[in-house]
Amino acid sequence: MDRLFFETKILGSDDGSITALAWPFGSADRVGDMIEPGAFKSARMPIPILFGHDQNDPLGTWDEAEEKADGLHLKGRLLVDDLPRAREIRALVKVGAVRGVSIGFISRKAMPRKGGGRTITNAELLEASLVTLPMHPGARVTSAKSAVDALKLVSAIQRAASALSN
Repeated sequence: MDRLFFETKILGSDDGSITALAWPFGSADRVGDMIEPGAFKSARMPIPILFGHDQNDPLGTWDEAEEKADGLHLKGRLLVDDLPRAREIRALVKVGAVRGVSIGFISRKAMPRKGGGRTITNAELLEASLVTLPMHPGARVTSAKSAVDALKLVSAIQRAASALSN
């Protein structure tokens, strides 16, 4: 099973609902792998939400997968009413301490890329994990319910402070 780590967009809510951009199309991860649109068209859902690819640490399920122009989007639910660990991870997502998603998959069709890495055109999606240090450099957490406004405020303050010091 291949495992790729990258930062992504995650939205979490108090009832455990969670959405993520699990793989952004059009850019390579840190090892040079690119996954093409259509690679996940045969994704069979649901798949587990794990923490750090630990098969002994399931947190819920990703119930929907949709390929959009910008990448593979997942929707699921953390089992916050049933699992203390899911509540703990949801809290970490909401404050921005856990910002990434890493997909576990089997490459069904891939070609080497010049300069390293692969172009993957067919993959079997097995799981998607919440992770702290993702591999994909171009993606980032954009919101996590109540933390969204705080993160936006911090960013605005940093921009203003930078502008004032120049």
